[in-house]
Amino acid sequence: MHNKNISKSFLSMLAAGVLLFSATAMAGNPTVPPEDATDEYQRGPDPSVSMLEASNGPFSVRTSRVSGLVSGFGGGTIHYPTGTTGTMAAIVVIPGFVSAESSIEWWGPKLASHGFVVMTIDTNTGFDQPPSRARQINNALDYLVDENNTSRSPVNGMIDINRLGVVGWSMGGGGTLRVAEEGRIKAAIPLAPWDTTNFRDVQAPTLIVACDSDIIAPVRQHADPFYGELPSGLPKAYMELNNGSHYCGNGDNSYNDQLSRLGVSWMKLHLDKDQRFEQFICGPDHESDRNIKEFRSTCP
Repeated sequence: MHNKNISKSFLSMLAAGVLLFSATAMAGNPTVPPEDATDEYQRGPDPSVSMLEASNGPFSVRTSRVSGLVSGFGGGTIHYPTGTTGTMAAIVVIPGFVSAESSIEWWGPKLASHGFVVMTIDTNTGFDQPPSRARQINNALDYLVDENNTSRSPVNGMIDINRLGVVGWSMGGGGTLRVAEEGRIKAAIPLAPWDTTNFRDVQAPTLIVACDSDIIAPVRQHADPFYGELPSGLPKAYMELNNGSHYCGNGDNSYNDQLSRLGVSWMKLHLDKDQRFEQFICGPDHESDRNIKEFRSTCP
């Protein structure tokens, strides 16, 4: 009888605790974090610096060529991961003035090996200005969306069309910032961006990569003021690579570690909402890295 009384008492206390917990949650202390602070699309192993700086991420990558005869941009290459399931964010990477897809192709397998569908593209002509490049970015994003719905496509059913990102170099960086103003994409990385306008209306979280010794798009005339114009409430970051020429953000160079660490983490955090990667953006003293001259961000 004594043991039964203890059991009844314990059950009563437990029920009271559940009711108190429910009441507390209803009073404005939810236990589930808001959607934009969850690991909703998390994939892959727990990240580390060595994993981010490795030549390849955790997934193998396949490619598929896109004909230069497609309408709206100059063709390109789709890079997509294998060995993982579920839909993924998609990213378009665009080159700069008088430059081909090959100038930015490093970003394709790099990002795809971390769980993204990536298309590195050529432009219609090397002389296309930023407004034209913005249109071509949108055309390339449209192409990926169409491929996602095409049964014969290698990426059929693989893309979450609501999670799109862009990486662009030079005038392609200007085009990237222009697309980021439209509300279509969820993350942007302009590399040594060049443009003649301002970017006060950007809506996508933006990481600007600047090149310290850039004489084509000088930092104080382009990347620096562009960062200053980004809305104050927007998640944003600025990484200036020490002694970097205009090509410093293209990859396959001496800045691979910095580009991998910050670039992959930016896309994982803002396209995949994977909070495991915030530590690589907001945690370190980036300027202790001899290759980073300056780092700014809206990190807490």
